[in-house]
Amino acid sequence: MANDPNPTIVTASSTWPAKQVYLLSGLFLVLGLVIGYFFLGAKLIKSSAASAQPASAPAIHGGPTATAPHPRPTMEQMKQMAAVQASALLEKLKTDPKNVTLLMQIAAIYKSTHQFKEAAEYYDRILKTDPKNVVARTEMASCLYYSGDVDAAVTQLNQSLKYKPTDPNSLFNLGLIKWKGKNDPAGAIATWQELLKSNPSLDRKPVVEQMIADAKAEIKPAN
Repeated sequence: MANDPNPTIVTASSTWPAKQVYLLSGLFLVLGLVIGYFFLGAKLIKSSAASAQPASAPAIHGGPTATAPHPRPTMEQMKQMAAVQASALLEKLKTDPKNVTLLMQIAAIYKSTHQFKEAAEYYDRILKTDPKNVVARTEMASCLYYSGDVDAAVTQLNQSLKYKPTDPNSLFNLGLIKWKGKNDPAGAIATWQELLKSNPSLDRKPVVEQMIADAKAEIKPAN
């Protein structure tokens, strides 16, 4: 597989923050960090955490201020966080195992805490009963990518595009994975050009155009 510094994957629930997608992409591509979870839908995560929080839990006072530095949690700490946040939702799921809202919330918790394989399993449960759910399939694709299965991620995104050929998140992510995961800048360019063509009013057009330019710069001219 090509050198893969984990490109910034835009999630299906993302709002594509202006400039942030491209700037963060460049920064974290250099650092080789996984940052897809930064783009998770805030409301989904908040509702998941609220559902999992015990009603009698006391408020915590005297915590760090907004400007205080926060140490990066370890993988084990994030795993524990996921277990706590998902526990109440998992209990509800036992009596309603096909509840898409619950499945999406649980998957989002696991994804936000880097438990990508676990998250993919819950997105897959949604797709077993609702294969045309492009949001779940796109989220699953990013989880598969971060789990190291680049080809499976590409397969899922291509499937999403069969159901919704103009889906901007699927096209954007597919281009990124082709570029950085498959070392195929030409394929990425073609995908992003299709994104711009099929979404003429795309508000993040400058971001995509800049990434096309960067991908073109990597293509060696023919002798």
